[in-house]
This record gives sequence, structure tokens and C-alpha cells, in this order.
Amino acid sequence: MSKRGRVLVAMSGGVDSSVAAVMLHEQGYEVIGITMKTWDYASSGGSSKETGCCSLDSINDARSLAVNYGFPHFILDIRNEFGDYVIDNFVEEYIAGRTPNPCVLCNTHIKWEALIKRANKLDCEFIATGHYANIRQHDNGRYVISKGLDEHKDQSYVLWGVTQENLARTQFPLGSFRKSEIKQMAYDMGQKELANKSESYEICFVPNNDYREFLRHRRPSLDQEIGPGNFILSDGTVVGQHIGYPYFTIGQRKGLGIALGKPMFVIEILPESNSVVLGEEHELERTQALVRNINLVKYASLEEPLEAVTKIRYKDPGAVSTLIQQGDIMQVDFPHAVKGIAPGQSAVFYEGNDLLGGGFLMK
Repeated sequence: MSKRGRVLVAMSGGVDSSVAAVMLHEQGYEVIGITMKTWDYASSGGSSKETGCCSLDSINDARSLAVNYGFPHFILDIRNEFGDYVIDNFVEEYIAGRTPNPCVLCNTHIKWEALIKRANKLDCEFIATGHYANIRQHDNGRYVISKGLDEHKDQSYVLWGVTQENLARTQFPLGSFRKSEIKQMAYDMGQKELANKSESYEICFVPNNDYREFLRHRRPSLDQEIGPGNFILSDGTVVGQHIGYPYFTIGQRKGLGIALGKPMFVIEILPESNSVVLGEEHELERTQALVRNINLVKYASLEEPLEAVTKIRYKDPGAVSTLIQQGDIMQVDFPHAVKGIAPGQSAVFYEGNDLLGGGFLMK
């Protein structure tokens, strides 16, 4: 074993995780690469060529790189765990009238746990991924995630659920680099195709990014179970019919199938009555959010109100807020109203660049 230690690197076959593995290899770590097979396109109802992190091409790219650099590579099939937890949750959240956040669940409950379990079997002290984020140990002894240097690629938002136990063994080699630098490193490694590899920003298991068709594929009886319902206004006035509430999300304006003479948005979903509440844009504004299943990262708990910046979606720039912890619920008060709080999505709290923690929006 090298003096730096043995590290298990999650390799998707993309440029980020590939460069991360090579960086650690060249830094003197004993690297073991692992590619996790989380899903297959056919089971998702896809008909086009399989692409993305779980395709055969991506697996082969990861293995080829490992062979070129002389470190071992394994494939780990976790399709059953992924499907049972992430995909089933995805479907059930829409049926509950919420908007799911599958990447958070995948990272925290599937990939990290699978990596740690396999790292233990292979006597690896550390695991590493190609996420654009940083990690350090705080003065209070806790492991803290902070934003990656590249603000356009920062992925700390999807990491709020990783436990302290797992963070203690985690490395993010790309946190202090920009995407352009990582691509240049791939070029310098002679990996031109890897550097130019396209990235997908869609949900990995939803073909063509059509979640409605995916729901129908996974739950063929869904349309019969739910049936048509009413579009209503906030005062209860019925203004039309829709095809079923699971096919709508908070903040949606396009594709409603109804014209009311002015721009209207989905402001609330009421599964108990199969109703979708429509309103004008200002009706999306809220000054408070409640967040469940919180996981605090920087501090063990908040004993008193704390000012923080809260992001309510991945690309949200964030808003100044006051956090008040109430057991496993976080009350988030915004001095200036925010738009589009969608139950089921993640609310993530920051103190400067440090990730305080996060949870799932209730309302």
C-alpha cells in the first residue's frame, strides 16, 4: 500500500471522475476505480441509444483509463438498490403531489453507502468522487462541505445528505479547480475524446427527460388510478380540467393545456382532491418554508436562530434567510419573498461558502 493510502474512486466514465482518479494516482495514492451500474435504459422505457454514466461505452471508458494508468477497476451492479429506493421514491413523490430530488437520494443513500461498503471490503481508507466541492475538518471536529471553486459547476447542493461518518472518509479532488482546467488536464493526458465528451443534465433514468412518460411506464395504471381533475384558483373557483395532478409541478407555466387570458402558474397541488391550483406569478411568493428530514453538516444542531443563505433548487442563487431548528424540522424565514417553493425539492443552507445542511421542502 502507498504511503498516501488506498482510495476507491467512483468512475462514471466522464471527464470529471476520470481526471479525479488520475490526479489521485499521480499524487501517490493507491487508486482502485469502481463504476456503479445504477440502471439500464430498457427498463426505463427508452428506445434510443443508451447514453450517460451507466452506458456500456461509459463503463468501457472508465475501465480503459484504469488499464492505461495501471490501477484496478471494478464494476458494481446496484440496479436493484437504486430501483427500489431512488426510482420507487421518484414515482411515489409525484403521486404524493411533490417534486422529487432523485440525485440527492442517489448520492446519499445509494452511491455513498455502496462506495463505503466496497471500500471496507477492499481495505480502502478513503473514497473519492468527481464532484465540484471541497471538504475539510472544522475547528469543532465536524467535517464540512464547502462550495467548489467553479461557481458554475459547484455541486455542494446535492451533497447535503452525506453523513459525518462518510464525509470523514471522502475526498473531492476537483474542488479547487475550474471545469476548463479539468478539461485541459484531460487534453494533456492525451484523452481528447474524454475532454470533449458531452454532459447530460437530465435525470439519468428518465428517457428524453420526459418524466410524465416515465411515470406511465413505471405505473401503467396511473391514469386510471388518478383520472382527470380540476384546475382551480386559490379561492376554489373551477376554471378547467387537467389530465391528473402528478403531471404538474409547482411554478409550471407552459404545457398546462388551458388559456385564461393571462400567464398562469401552478401554485399548489392538492392530491386529496386531484386539484391543481393556478395563480398569477406573484402568488408563487412565500416568506416562509418548512424543511423536513434535515441533515446538519457544519454544526450538530442550531441552538438559536441563525442567518444563512438558503437555496430552494439547484440553480437557485440563494436568498438571505433565518433558520430556526425545531427538532428534525427547520423553519426558514425569508425577509424578502421567494418564488416557487416546491414540496419534495431540497432546501440547502449555506454560511458563506460552507454547507450548513439541508432537507426536503414541506411547503
